[in-house]
Amino acid sequence: MVEDGNSGQQINGAAGIGQRAGAGTRPIRLLQLTDLHLYAESDGRLLGQNTRATFESVLNLARQRHWPPDAVVLTGDLVHDERSDAYLYLRQRLQQLDVRYFCIPGNHDSPRLLADCLDPRAGSGLRIESLGAWDLLLIDSTLPGQEGGAIDELALQAIDSHLSANPDRPALIFLHHHPLPVGSRWIDTMGAENGARLLAQAELHPNMRAILWGHIHQSFQGRSGHAQLLAAPSTSVQFLPGSKDFALDTLPPGYRWLELHDDGLLETGIERTDGYPDPLSLSMDGY
Repeated sequence: MVEDGNSGQQINGAAGIGQRAGAGTRPIRLLQLTDLHLYAESDGRLLGQNTRATFESVLNLARQRHWPPDAVVLTGDLVHDERSDAYLYLRQRLQQLDVRYFCIPGNHDSPRLLADCLDPRAGSGLRIESLGAWDLLLIDSTLPGQEGGAIDELALQAIDSHLSANPDRPALIFLHHHPLPVGSRWIDTMGAENGARLLAQAELHPNMRAILWGHIHQSFQGRSGHAQLLAAPSTSVQFLPGSKDFALDTLPPGYRWLELHDDGLLETGIERTDGYPDPLSLSMDGY
């Protein structure tokens, strides 16, 4: 997989789910958008960047390369200032694009406003959405008033039960917080504190095809058991991988695309814009 090029893809088999068949139905196409950090005001900026402008640049790229999607999954930190107008702006843009979307909150979101203004089911501890032969399991990993997160015990039990009861249905797991350290000391203090429990389930269930998250503002790829471990870049600013302390990366905003085949095979990659709308300052020391 070429994670940081202009395009990249990978096809992986799934033990016990099947082999690549001949030409069949079109694969399900998903887009993952994460860490938008939108503001109620149209000129709101995060670390010097207008987040509406960066978001629009990512949308424009997606419309050129992976449109239309069957659904968009927004994996948290959708709004930075916890104001309803920002959520309403996002709802309007998604409705204008005429796309199906699913949201989960991040640590910068207001779960109440997110549910009231954008996605009524966004505050569920676990929600399950079915798309064709695949299931999407969306976890709310936020903890009130905390930067880090955790996965609710009942959600973990429900995931295990669902995967056990549906062994022939490949599944994707989405959450905001990273379930394992990614090698940046400062942000690894803010992951999902019991993420190892989720990774252990990947060892047990061949139908768990991938665990995907946001929060870290960078792409990531790994594996646990039968599952790919995948993070997406932010639609706003990017964090420098492997950094001891807070640092920005020069890579531009982007998104992750996924194509889900009926036989359980997964294609995925990262797309990035050509650059930032405004000059990027690397001297920022936090936000």
